[in-house]
Amino acid sequence: MSERPDDPEAARALAVAGEIRVLIGQLRQRLREQSHLGDFSLTQLQVLVWLESEGPATVTSIARAQGMRPQSMGETLAVLKTAGLVSGVPDPNDGRQTILSLTADCREKIKAARAAKDDWLFRAIRSKLTQAEQKQLATGVELLKRLIES
Repeated sequence: MSERPDDPEAARALAVAGEIRVLIGQLRQRLREQSHLGDFSLTQLQVLVWLESEGPATVTSIARAQGMRPQSMGETLAVLKTAGLVSGVPDPNDGRQTILSLTADCREKIKAARAAKDDWLFRAIRSKLTQAEQKQLATGVELLKRLIES
């Protein structure tokens, strides 16, 4: 840290940084509890999110994007295939490869999970915060966006 540790403003900023990190972790956990996607590992869920945002891909390209070995990714994808969340078709350019994508059922489950998370958060905001606090929260969200952009 380049700032003086005895600077009260720096100490306060450091404390706030730690609180934000912990709170974001707790919020992610609460949202995960609301999603009802099943008992999948964090890696499996990350693969689903990646496939949703990036589109169909081979095991090798998914593994590379997730920083895993293709063999390990194959095991992860096997679980998702068995659950009916991922399906594959032969790669038209290389018959040895399979192009994997999310199933329609998976897309529906993701959509429902997001709706459940949004609903829980909406209800929590409306029931636990006053109108003034809701405005403060909106301001805080804008400040967090600025931090992310930095």
